[in-house]
Amino acid sequence: MTTAVATEKLFANAMIESFIHMPADAATEQSVKAGATDTTWRSMRDYTGFAVIAVQGVLGGTGMIELSIYGAVDSAGTSAVEIKTTGAIVANAIGDYAVLEVSAEDIKQVGLDESTPLVFTHVVAYIDSQHNDDEQGVTYIRHGAKHRTSGLTSTTIS
Repeated sequence: MTTAVATEKLFANAMIESFIHMPADAATEQSVKAGATDTTWRSMRDYTGFAVIAVQGVLGGTGMIELSIYGAVDSAGTSAVEIKTTGAIVANAIGDYAVLEVSAEDIKQVGLDESTPLVFTHVVAYIDSQHNDDEQGVTYIRHGAKHRTSGLTSTTIS
C-alpha cells in the first residue's frame, strides 16, 4: 500500500512557506512580514535547520541590499540577535535573489556566545532594502523535521 508519506520526500521533512515582504516607510533592515503586518517569526523546536530565499519582485529604488537570519527567545522576537548575514549585496534587478541557511547548532551557539547566554527558539529573516517601495518574495524552509509527516507543507491558497 502506498502512503502519502512514502511519496512526499521534501514536504514530509520540511516546512516551506512563502511571503511577500513589503518594507515599512524607512529603508532600514526589517524583519520579514507577510505583507505589511504580521512578522514571520518561526519556531525551530521540531527542525534541525532553517533556510531563506529572497527574490527581488518590485523595484521602488535599487532593491535589496542585505539578507540576514535572526534568532530570538520567543515568537515576539524578544532579545533578537543576528545569526548570519549575506553582508552587502546588490539585488538591483527584478529576479535577483539571495539565499542563506543556518543549522540549529549555529542558532544555539550564537545564543550561548551572548554576554548573557540566550536560548533562541525562533528565527526570522531580516531584509534591508534601499527604498520603502522595494518588495521581495521570501521563502522560508525549516528542514530536518524531527517528526516527519505528510502535509508539513500544505497546499494553501490565501
